[in-house]
Parts: sequence; structure tokens; C-alpha cells
Amino acid sequence: MTLLDPAATTLGDLCNEALKECGYIGVGQTPLAEDLNGAWVRLQWMLQQWERKRWLVYHLVDYGKTSTGAQTYTMGPGGDLDTGAGSVRSAKVESAFLRQLTQSQPNQIDYPLEILQSREDYNQIALKQLSSFPGSIFYDAAWPLGVVYTWPVPQSAIYAVHVTVLEQLPAKFATQATVFNLPYEYYNGMLYNLALRLRPKYQIGTYPGDPLPGLAKDALNVIRGANVQIARLRMPADLLRPGIYNIFSDRSY
Repeated sequence: MTLLDPAATTLGDLCNEALKECGYIGVGQTPLAEDLNGAWVRLQWMLQQWERKRWLVYHLVDYGKTSTGAQTYTMGPGGDLDTGAGSVRSAKVESAFLRQLTQSQPNQIDYPLEILQSREDYNQIALKQLSSFPGSIFYDAAWPLGVVYTWPVPQSAIYAVHVTVLEQLPAKFATQATVFNLPYEYYNGMLYNLALRLRPKYQIGTYPGDPLPGLAKDALNVIRGANVQIARLRMPADLLRPGIYNIFSDRSY
């Protein structure tokens, strides 16, 4: 039984167990192919939602693009910032920086970029085509490819624009024999939360003392606890005293 080995647990194993947990089938019973397919679809949809929630994603990934002098760069599968085949464009950028490529070898210097959170903020820029040293970016979560706007526009080949986004969870499974490739704390979370989502389909309600909602909530909290990363607090620049330059770190403090 592959369920005894987390590294060998398949999509079909988890869907079958979720149908038992939700109360649709009993121990020793075999679900219909239609029921397994329905659970399969709902599991994919659930993971597609999870990957938009910061504390339900276990990893952040960085994508970089050497500047070409363009004002914008596409992001997504096959884009300038290529997230890989089978992926979809990210919903938002978590952080970003600019890397100086020339005249900085062997120690390339990274400069943090301010993220403009909305199109309205980007629209406030008067001269959007200004070519100079970049200080900020705006990410337009267009579909199927997102668009990264840099401002000012970096000169060609001198810099590389780097953005950090959430790792995409495996939300597409070719067959029911597909083996999961996720940290082990996700298994209980997928099982109990999928079972909870299957109940409305079969018109199965909760009841006093029902353990399933509590198990689903606890499993999600375990995932959140394992993934939590809290950035250090930074005060707005206007509230800080004038910076003092440190010649050793080449930064103000």
C-alpha cells in the first residue's frame, strides 16, 4: 500500500481516502471512476487556490532577466522571466532587486527595488520612459503572461532585474498514478481539506462532535507554522533620521 510511504503516495490514494473521510464510501468499498475524477478535479482546484496564499506555500523562487533597455518584461511560461512549462503567471511579486552586472565583478551588487502595489501608483509617474538607475517596479498580473514594469528604465546589459514570487504547488496531475512531490506536512492538509470540500457535492453535512472540520483546520495550521517567514520591520524613510554612510558596507544606516 503506497500510503505507508509518503514518497510513494499517489493522487489516486489521496482521493480514495478523502472519499472515505467525507463519509461518501465506507471502509473496503471502491469508489466509482466518476467519483474519483471529481475528487481529482477538486484537489487540483484546491491547490491552485493554496498557491496564492503566502503561508500555504513552502518556498519562494527568484527569476532574473538581463536588462535589454525595454520598459517592460513579460513573466510566466515562455516569458522574459520564464517560470517554466506547465506553470502559470504569478499573482504578485513578493520582493524585487536590481543586480549590477558590469564593473562589479566578482562581487555583483544587488539594490532593493520598491514594489508599486497598484496600477494607480504607477500611473502617478510622469516620465515613464526615463532611462536611468531603477528604483521601483510595478507588476501587472495580466493573463496568461504578467508584465513587469521597471522605473526608471534600466540600460541594456548593465543590470539584471530579479523578482521573487511564490513557488507554484503541483496543481496539475497527469494520471491518478502521479506521485506527490511535496513536503510531508501537506498530506494531512490535502486529505482533510479535500474531504471537507467533497461533502457539499454529496450533500453530507457536519454534525455535533464532527472531527473533520477541526482536523482540516489543524492540518492547515501545521502547514502555516512550517512556512511562516516574517520579514524584519522597516520604518518608512520619512520617519527616520538622515542616514549615516558606512564606508565598509557601502550603505546608509
